[in-house]
Amino acid sequence: MKMEALNPYIPVAWQQAQVQEKVRPEDGGFARMLKDALSEVNKLQLKADEATLQLANGQAEDVHQVMIAVEQAMLAMQLTVQILNKVIEAYQEIARMQI
Repeated sequence: MKMEALNPYIPVAWQQAQVQEKVRPEDGGFARMLKDALSEVNKLQLKADEATLQLANGQAEDVHQVMIAVEQAMLAMQLTVQILNKVIEAYQEIARMQI
């Protein structure tokens, strides 16, 4: 998001209204980025499940590719959990702040 300097000769309320008009809700912002990241983790999980199922059925030719898919899914899930833990810690820290 592009930041613009405030003009000291124009009332701040008018400037804020102009900035709010420029921000579009369809951009998505943080919520969209988070949703996309979780969707990607889900895709990796589904890919690993499919590869494991193919291995169990004898359809997979390369065990290494199955193991790589499973490890990618596992690492993505661990990263997601660690990010969740950091967000919760940050929230708790903010909640403990004295006003």
